[in-house]
Formats: sequence, structure tokens, C-alpha cells
Amino acid sequence: MLFFLIVLTFVQLLLAYIFCRIWLRNRKEENSICILVLGDIGRSPRMQYHAISFAKEKFAVHLIGYPGSTPLQRFSEFPNVKIDYLTPPPDLQNKVTRLFSYVIKVIWQSVNLLAILLGKCHSSHLMLQNPPAIPTIPICWLFCILSNAKFVIDWHNYAYSIMALNLSHTHILVKFAKFIESYFGKKADYNFCVTKSMKNDLKIKWGIEANVLYDRPAERFRPITIEEKHALFLILGEDYKIFQGENDTCTLFTETLSNGEIQMRSDRPALLVSSTSWTEDEDFSILLSALDDYEAACVENDLHLPKLICVITGKGPLKDFYIALIERRNWKNVTVITPWLENEDYPKILGSADLGVCLHTSSSGLDLPMKVVDMFGCGLPVLAFNFQSLHELVQHDENSLIFSNEKELSYELKMWFKNFPNDMEQKAKSSKFKQELEKFRLIGWHGNWSVTALPCFKQ
Repeated sequence: MLFFLIVLTFVQLLLAYIFCRIWLRNRKEENSICILVLGDIGRSPRMQYHAISFAKEKFAVHLIGYPGSTPLQRFSEFPNVKIDYLTPPPDLQNKVTRLFSYVIKVIWQSVNLLAILLGKCHSSHLMLQNPPAIPTIPICWLFCILSNAKFVIDWHNYAYSIMALNLSHTHILVKFAKFIESYFGKKADYNFCVTKSMKNDLKIKWGIEANVLYDRPAERFRPITIEEKHALFLILGEDYKIFQGENDTCTLFTETLSNGEIQMRSDRPALLVSSTSWTEDEDFSILLSALDDYEAACVENDLHLPKLICVITGKGPLKDFYIALIERRNWKNVTVITPWLENEDYPKILGSADLGVCLHTSSSGLDLPMKVVDMFGCGLPVLAFNFQSLHELVQHDENSLIFSNEKELSYELKMWFKNFPNDMEQKAKSSKFKQELEKFRLIGWHGNWSVTALPCFKQ
């Protein structure tokens, strides 16, 4: 009897498997792609850029991810793009153990993801963002086996290295994530990654062949005019009084002349900008220490430093922690604000700034900060924290500057803003950097994507 039940169960599973394969393969649509983000779609720019590029090439695009931030407005231009949202898992923090909460989350995501793929995905290709690897990689691989869709992984980083920031490299979950990435990564039809360093690491470590698809700035990341800067400062002044001028025709940074012309104020402060996801791989205490030193230098006044407005944009788990640290400061010459900017306003603040700062260090050392790509697209030089693969994007003293600790960051900040805005040495360096960044801007996202990625999907 037991043998009969085992055989019957096996036959039922086999029939279900055969039925799913036939059903899914019969409904598959050619020249279509499902793009999966196990995260907030609006905060996943690279995957949104993929979707827009596929839409431009007449693919039917199905974008799946979590709700939250507003996706790019450009999606409204493409009727061939459909967005479906996953249901966020229940918040069990502080209610159960961390491990049990993670298990429940993975089970929830697996069921939810399978349901939406089986019920709504008719695509000939499925591309997923990694990380996270669990449960997306095995679930998507299984779906592709059943539907005969091409399985594509876009490697932004490693899931296991990010998990190790909070756990350890010997933790069972970290080891499991590493196994998932190494085992299923080899089963993908195509792999893309963000740096040559990662391409080499995937090949040497796991035998995975990947194509390097560098992040490039989208069209909306561009240098802006003084008039556009003035309009942005007026809007920001409605929520942040620090941006307001003496009257309705001027701001802290810009002024309107009697003939209606707008110009930058000679007595303006300097504008420093950074963006972050407020996670463990960005240590903002480095910037706060450098700003402490900048404040002290302003008091001494030997370098004739301007007052400094520092805008840090983004959302994330450590935001409240760092805001508390900022509020303890008693700066007189440095002001830090942490607004959340919509997709369409974020490029404008980058285009209005005098200098950008990036504290991204990378859990693997093999990815590149997209925020620097965005800043470069806006013609904004950057102070970037140095790590293994950064040289593939930032060349020190050629297109921007790098630092390795708070002392180096403090020094470069002071040298950049010495005698601001009239220091001739700084102006020459800024002009040199911006010329290099203009060359960088010549190759945009879609042009680079069309050469590197599109041929794989046209085969």
C-alpha cells in the first residue's frame, strides 16, 4: 500500500509537471521579457532602464516588483510596458526571532512570486536583479524550465556578501545564499554584471560567463541651466527655509537682476550633495567627521571657506540613526538636510550642486555606485570613497577625486571650497573634470545597452 501511494504521488507530480510545461509553453509570447525586482521598483533605476530600453526595441515588457516609490514617468510613453506589484510580506520584526522572521518572509515571497509568474507572465525571457538571491534565483529558474523562457541574471552585487555585513561569512544563511548564487548562476542563459572586476570574479570563482554592462546615465541626468537651478531652489524653499532669499525673486543661491536675467549669487554658500540607501555599506560617520573639521576650519577662516549646505537624499534603515547624530552637532557654518526627492527632481539637485560625495564601499568590492554615474551624467565632480573596482569609473584627479578616510575627505573638501567661488586653481580643476565628464556623457544608457545587451535577446 505504501509503495502504491508513493508511485501514485510520483505520477501525479509528473503529470502536473507535464501539464505546467505544456500550458506555460503554449501561452509564451515571443519578443517579450519579464523583469523582476524583489524590491521597490521606483528605487531600482537600472532595472527600470532595462525596461525602457526593451520597450524602445518593441519588446512586450512585464515589470514585477514591490510598490513604494513612484516609477519613472517615462513608462507612460510605452503602452507595451505592464507593471505588476508583489504583495509585501508581513512585518514580523520584534515579534518573532530574526531567523523565523526570515523563513516566513522567504516562504511568503516564494508563494507570491510563483503565483504572479504562473498567473501573469507569458514572456520569452525572464531577467532578475541579483541581489537578493533568495528566493528569486531558484524560483525564476524553475519557472524558466517550465515555460522554456530564457533565464537571465543581472548581477549588481553578491547577495551573500551583503548578508555577511550583518551576519558572518560562516553563518548558515550566508553559505546558503552563496551556494544559490554559484549553483544557479551557471544555469542562466545569459549573465550581465556591472564591472570587469565582477566579470573576472564570477569566472574565476564560479565558472560563470558574464557580459559587462556598465551603468550609464539616463537622459534625464544632464547639466542644467541657471534658470532651472533657480526654479528648483524656489521649490525647495517652500519646504526648507534655508533655500529662501530676501524676497520672492531670489534664493540663497540665485538672484534675479533688474533686466530679468538670473545669475548665481557671489555671496552664496557652497552646495554639497550625496545620495544613499542608508545601509551598512555606507559609513556616513566619515562625512560627519569631515564636516566637523570643515566647521572648525570655517571658524579659523584661514582658507576663506564658505558656509556649506549639505543635501543627503534617500531612504533606508539607518536614516534615523544618522539624523540623530547630525542633530547633536552644533554647527554654525554647516547645514545638513535629508529630503526625499521624487525621480524627476533628483537629477536637478545633482545638476545644481557644486560637488558630490559618495560613501559607497561595496560589500564585495566589485560593484560600482550608480549615484556617481548619475552625478557624472549631470556634470558634477565627485569625492568618492576608494575601493577595489572604483577605478573603472572614477580616476583620481582626472575626472574626480577619491579618498580613503575622513582626514582625506576633510582635506579635499577644504581644498575644493577654498576661497569659494573665486579660487582660480579650483575653477581650473573643476573645468578639467567637467570636460572629462562631458566625454563620459557621450555614451548614454540606451546606446551602451544596445551594443552590449540587445544582441543577446535578438538571437
